[in-house]
Amino acid sequence: MVRYGIVGCGHIAKKHVAAISKTDGAELVAVCDKDPERMDPFAREGIRAYTDPGQMLDDGAVDVVSICTPSGLHAELAIRAAQAGKHLVVEKPMAMNLDEADRMIAACEKSGVLMTVVHPNRFRPALIELKRRMEEGAFGTIGHANATLRWNRNQAYYDQAAWRGTRAMDGGVLMNQAIHNLDLLLWLMGDVEEVASYQATRIRRIEAEDTSVSVLRFKSGALGVIEAAVTVYPRNLEESLAIFGEKGTAVIGGPTANWIKCWQFADLTEEEARATVARVEKDPYGVPGHQCIIEDMTEAVRTGRKPKITGEDGRRALELVIACQRAAETGRPVRLDALKT
Repeated sequence: MVRYGIVGCGHIAKKHVAAISKTDGAELVAVCDKDPERMDPFAREGIRAYTDPGQMLDDGAVDVVSICTPSGLHAELAIRAAQAGKHLVVEKPMAMNLDEADRMIAACEKSGVLMTVVHPNRFRPALIELKRRMEEGAFGTIGHANATLRWNRNQAYYDQAAWRGTRAMDGGVLMNQAIHNLDLLLWLMGDVEEVASYQATRIRRIEAEDTSVSVLRFKSGALGVIEAAVTVYPRNLEESLAIFGEKGTAVIGGPTANWIKCWQFADLTEEEARATVARVEKDPYGVPGHQCIIEDMTEAVRTGRKPKITGEDGRRALELVIACQRAAETGRPVRLDALKT
């Protein structure tokens, strides 16, 4: 058995608990939170409960630590866990700056432990189909791509916890909500060369931005647009990813990016395209993304291979967020190869 411990027993931890319980060969053996009441349900099930992360890291029964704390606490905990010889599952964003991310990666390498960053949208059936078409070269030369997040996070969402909406712990709409879209964009399109961006705090009473629009140039020469907002009234409207090429057009969308909205390729008949759309619509959610992450990490620990989503992957998404934020702050385009930690 690969034995897991979870640090931070808030909302996102529930997905880790469910994922561990559904993964063959994985077992939850410990939890940690500064609030003992949050751990009561686990303690009643016989799972060891700690209020001090150091005590959980000293627990020899824990093989992997899932870090589910507010984002600004990820780096310190991850480095301590790596130094204690624990493998890591780190919620997004992996860190709040590139120096933290680099120190996390270095700590894992030094201790010989594995780290995966939770970007579960890669496992959605529609996105798997899109990735396959990209790898087959079905688009030909790609002209541009769009990543859109038009969601609602109302003021009550931010008021429920003091860390939400802060720059130090939350990081804003790109860092906390849209970073999954940015990860998908990089996974599909490759590295970004340069970004320009505008950001604003228009409606929510928070420190970080609630609205962001960025324009990208990929190293391939393709262009891109990122639109992200948590101010859409009255509820989540759209999460989408669109790619436009000389021989293909694909749009994955819906309130969450789970449905194929457009699927047109020069090498597919209309009937073949409809068959792909119908196959995805039978089960648009597939296996929950967190479960895919835990299943992959469990196998990686057993075999010693790298996880499918690595710390370096998490760093790339973080780097793009920071580049967009830096471009908005300075009012000038930012080249990613010149971005300082």
